[in-house]
Amino acid sequence: MAKSIEPNIADLANGWLKAYGLDYKLEQESLNYEIDKALKEYESKGGGKGGNRPDAKLILSDKNGNHFPILIEYKGLKGKLEKLDSNKEVQNKTSKNEPHYKNIKEYAVNGAVHYANAILHHTSYTDIIAIGMTGYKDTSDNIQYQIGVYYVSKDNLGDGQKVGDFKDFSFLAPDNFDNFVETVNNLDLSPEEYERRKAKKEKEIDASLVKLNNDIYENEKGLGENDRVYLVAASIIATIGIPNKVPMLEKDDLKSQTFEGGRDGDILLNRIKAFLSEKNIPKSKQHLIIRTLSNTLLTENINKVKDGESQLKRVFVKIVDDLGIYYKIGLTTDFTGKLFNEMYSWLGFSQDKLNDVVLTPAYVASLLVKLSRVNKDSYVWDFATGSAGLLVAAMNEMLNDAKNSITSPDELKQKEIQIKAEQLLGLEVLSNVYMLAILNMILMGDGSSNILNKDSLLDFDGNYGFGKTDSKFPADAFILNPPYSAPGNGMNFVKKALNMMNRGYGAIIIQNSAGSGKATEYNIDILEKHTLVASIKMPVDIFIGKSSVNTNIYVFKVGEKHHKDEIVKFIDFSNDGYTRTNRKKASINLKDTGNAKERYEELVNLVRFGRRKLNIFTEQEYYEGHIDPTNGADWNQSAPIDTTPTLEDFKKTVSDYLAWEVTNIIKKRGDEGK
Repeated sequence: MAKSIEPNIADLANGWLKAYGLDYKLEQESLNYEIDKALKEYESKGGGKGGNRPDAKLILSDKNGNHFPILIEYKGLKGKLEKLDSNKEVQNKTSKNEPHYKNIKEYAVNGAVHYANAILHHTSYTDIIAIGMTGYKDTSDNIQYQIGVYYVSKDNLGDGQKVGDFKDFSFLAPDNFDNFVETVNNLDLSPEEYERRKAKKEKEIDASLVKLNNDIYENEKGLGENDRVYLVAASIIATIGIPNKVPMLEKDDLKSQTFEGGRDGDILLNRIKAFLSEKNIPKSKQHLIIRTLSNTLLTENINKVKDGESQLKRVFVKIVDDLGIYYKIGLTTDFTGKLFNEMYSWLGFSQDKLNDVVLTPAYVASLLVKLSRVNKDSYVWDFATGSAGLLVAAMNEMLNDAKNSITSPDELKQKEIQIKAEQLLGLEVLSNVYMLAILNMILMGDGSSNILNKDSLLDFDGNYGFGKTDSKFPADAFILNPPYSAPGNGMNFVKKALNMMNRGYGAIIIQNSAGSGKATEYNIDILEKHTLVASIKMPVDIFIGKSSVNTNIYVFKVGEKHHKDEIVKFIDFSNDGYTRTNRKKASINLKDTGNAKERYEELVNLVRFGRRKLNIFTEQEYYEGHIDPTNGADWNQSAPIDTTPTLEDFKKTVSDYLAWEVTNIIKKRGDEGK
């Protein structure tokens, strides 16, 4: 039976560190200042509810000069090393996605991982080692201990990954640290693990965005709708930073001074200029971004100092505190798309206009990308870009395909640069939405090169917007969620985009009345040059909370006239496997209740390969039929119902008749008996 006394685990561990010549207190290190500042910052915002700060802190460098903050937390109790959830991941969040302060306070690993996230959030470090150690004295007064070592990084979305089992801290010794770093670099998350973590973070983002927007809306008077959009965009760009070139803008850098050139708006704008310049953003685009943001950042009221602080600094602090961790971990999600939807819920649009500007859900964006057959060599464009959610989905698909098919690291790096710089093009006419699209692509790794603030119907000639401006963009994949108030419910965008392409595929999600009479002339014109491959009826609540319009996805093959004998795949996808709710306090509003992942995969296969891929779908949900190319209003069909009576129908009819006869006879005899 173990004694209840606590051994001095710290003495044992710190003795190891001293033996390896490691300064675990970091009292004089300049790098330590940044870490201590981050931990204090975290605590001041409520992050310190989890208990004490790490017991030991140090920064080690590998042979390549990469710095790794090391946080160590000790617990002198048996069974208090780590608390994991059902997925064997560190459980630092409750079921409501709030910090699990009980676990953070009581378990060594949980506490270390908690504070590693403070460094991830409030410093430029992206790779942290979190170590927990706990133990007890056995009946012979010997210390029995356990060590948990986790890697906390933007690559694992801050949740941490177990590195391995260790008996002491010798892996931190100078002679061993490079081998340890190599082990860390070889860690990987399975696609399933990554998607699970990503979904969890996205729920957290939703809650943070709502909190931020409520705060700004309620407490920061005088800021218009566009001001809020531009402030968020400016704050995020200024705090991304570029290692060794443009430092992240810190909250203390804003001094709330009043002289021209030293105002908070001036400081913020100068940092954005430096960032855009180092990113080699085209000059004309830099000027457009700076000019747009200046209209908000340099106004007198937002820079006016009250109680020692400007409104601009106050809002900047709120944005960094609420959102910083999410864009610093590099989520490959439509981050500003979520921001877009949340912020637009406060805008002063009419209800019709609000429904007209709506984010495509990420899983639908991914579906459109797959239906348009995007791969690493595709050239993808979107004629109504919005927040660039569809282009983000396309870029992710292209990068994944490149990673899976290119084995040379140098070749892969060059391909990734080419994808982001040359293989994506988007057009957005609304300047405030355009800024969100730019921000989104910058956050996703800067595929913003050819996001253009133009009217795609009137001002676009098909050329690159920047760089190779004399060259046509060789589009072979088209994705679109158009504004439904446009002519033909938005089919005017489809007609122009497809007619500017020579080959490839297009996939659009649109109000389904476009296929049943609202866009007849556009549809007839489109089929003169292009083929309708599939018509997919989507769930009616796909845009729940924003719009309740009935939508279809139409898939086109570019450059081939549609003949009346062409087979069109009509698919009823009303049941996509997801159940959607719109409850503000729900922990999750999208649940897989019917093989959703498998249904989406089968849908893509059915569109591409036809009936032989039929498995989950029924014959009533999948139908191969024909349309009249000169009609334009027969795009929404369903499987015909066979009304021919069968032998079983006849038997049932006779049986029903005989039962009726017998019932009448019995009833009649009963009446006569009375």
